Amino acid sequence: MESSIVIAGFGGQGALFAGQLLAYAAMQQEKEVTWLPSYGPEMRGGTANCTVVIGDEPIASPLVRQPDCVIALNLPSADKYEPRVKPGGLFLVNSSLVIRPLTRQDVTNILLPANELAEKAGDLRVANLVMLGALIALSGVLPLRAVDAALCRCARSMRPW
Repeated sequence: MESSIVIAGFGGQGALFAGQLLAYAAMQQEKEVTWLPSYGPEMRGGTANCTVVIGDEPIASPLVRQPDCVIALNLPSADKYEPRVKPGGLFLVNSSLVIRPLTRQDVTNILLPANELAEKAGDLRVANLVMLGALIALSGVLPLRAVDAALCRCARSMRPW
């Protein structure tokens, strides 16, 4: 089985980090995985997205035309990726920043106020992880404990001591 996920937003929202965390968690589960980042020339505020493909067999290509799941952290990402989600796929949208109605009827649309939930949790900067948690819960692509373990491992490696 193979699952393809796109996580998209603007620079500084943590789209690439969320995808990388998902890829690390998949590797720890001994899955085959690719992580393909793409970002504009701007450091913050430019476009940023990544594609993660997770499978049980070797992955032929990291390129995906119609992802199974998309996380859109902002309006330009929702506009770009809504038409690309595979029919029957999952489209998660940060409703804190995307206020237009979604038009696809052949996908599961999830509107989640990620910014507000992240602030309620104590830090707006974790809106990407709010969305990633929703993806994990709804898609079942990996166990939540695997992503939690990867996050803890990543946090330990970032400590300055």
